[in-house]
Amino acid sequence: MIYLGTSGFSYKDWVGPFYPQGMPARDWLLYYSQEFNCCEINSTYYAIPTAKNVEAMAKKTGEGFLFSVKANKEMTHEYKGNVEVFKAFRDALQPLIDQSKLGCVLAQFPYSFKNVAQSHSFIELFKEQLAGLPLVVEFRNAGWLKREVFDWLRSIDIGFCCVDEPRLPNLMPPIAEATGKTAYVRFHGRNKEKWWEHENAYERYDYTYSAEELVEWVPRIKKLDASAERTFLFANNHWRGQAIDTIRQIRMMLE
Repeated sequence: MIYLGTSGFSYKDWVGPFYPQGMPARDWLLYYSQEFNCCEINSTYYAIPTAKNVEAMAKKTGEGFLFSVKANKEMTHEYKGNVEVFKAFRDALQPLIDQSKLGCVLAQFPYSFKNVAQSHSFIELFKEQLAGLPLVVEFRNAGWLKREVFDWLRSIDIGFCCVDEPRLPNLMPPIAEATGKTAYVRFHGRNKEKWWEHENAYERYDYTYSAEELVEWVPRIKKLDASAERTFLFANNHWRGQAIDTIRQIRMMLE
């Protein structure tokens, strides 16, 4: 089963390119869910929401719609295994769990998170704190690109996040690997000029994919889909709705 969506949905610059002019922001998710069957929630990285707000989000989507929820930055960037933060995060997700709308938790680690024994131990602790929830990890450092890492992830049932991003030294290349029941791909764009140096965060993801660039992923996606129970595809080149065009193109190619 392949799920296609975007990384986030609540962007003011999508009004016009995607959301109709004058549509209230409270209706954006309902409108979005009429076309796509999943959404990656990134706001949870910055702040853990209340269960009430998460429940309200879930109610705006229909049966079969799934959310991927990004782990809070205190969970992925501080490496303390803070039990209280993990508990608060899990409690917030309960409405999605109850309604069978939690696709997975995405743990995105920074470039500085290296492939060393201490990092392995932290990921295993991370998995333990979220026991029972499907987990996918995204590494930014190519040092993780090892066969033994994939085997280790499989042994503890953690999914590997495949990425399409700029071809820069030590960043992850565009490989397709499924290490758990959940396969996952994020299309970040290939804006190499703004990846490391930018004034605003959105500039990193300001990129329009060509059909030629996206069609390279069709056989990779089919490979992932053949080896996983669920495959999530999320476009993260969100500036001015470019992610919408990206995921629509991929959907047509797969059809």
